[in-house]
Amino acid sequence: MYLPSAFKMDDLASLHEVMCRYPLATLVTKAGDGVTADHIPFLLDTASGDLGVLRAHVARANPLWRTHPEATEALAIFTGPDHYISPSWYATKRETGKVVPTWNYVAVHVHGRLRVRDDPVWLHRLLDDLTDRHEAGRPSPWTVADAPEDFITQIQQAIVGIEMLITRIEGKFKLSQNRSHADRLGVIDGLTASGGVAAGDMAKRIAQEI
Repeated sequence: MYLPSAFKMDDLASLHEVMCRYPLATLVTKAGDGVTADHIPFLLDTASGDLGVLRAHVARANPLWRTHPEATEALAIFTGPDHYISPSWYATKRETGKVVPTWNYVAVHVHGRLRVRDDPVWLHRLLDDLTDRHEAGRPSPWTVADAPEDFITQIQQAIVGIEMLITRIEGKFKLSQNRSHADRLGVIDGLTASGGVAAGDMAKRIAQEI
């Protein structure tokens, strides 16, 4: 991806945080019939490998796990908060008027090698881990054990596990770093006044980088 130095993020902990907070990634792969994109929620294991390992499952009917050879190169794209940035929020607008709109966003591109895990024990552990991760904090968390065992066995037979050893991560945090301090403060105020979850998340991200 196009990555100006002002927007480049190299801090591994910050990249992992985005991947964990926004786990639904676009997995891009290339096979004989062309490029394919699948939208898959991943679980990140930061303790495995130098950069981490991604784990997930896909429907057995999905050709992804059958059409790609072992250790095929893949790209998983994680997207964080994004928001339109109005030039009316910049202090520079009042000073010179030389401003235009833009769009701020956070994106993490994860490169790695795919491996198929068609193993019931591995799959069951993944289902437990995924469920525990996303049910955490709920008043009455649902667990895999809440469902009948034969039903879960049937579900597992309809899915296949995939694992991605991360070999490279690129992070682009476009958070108005190329603007003056006054302009960035104006963007935070404008986003806060706009209201809404997306605007609030973007305002917090910009504030963290100042």
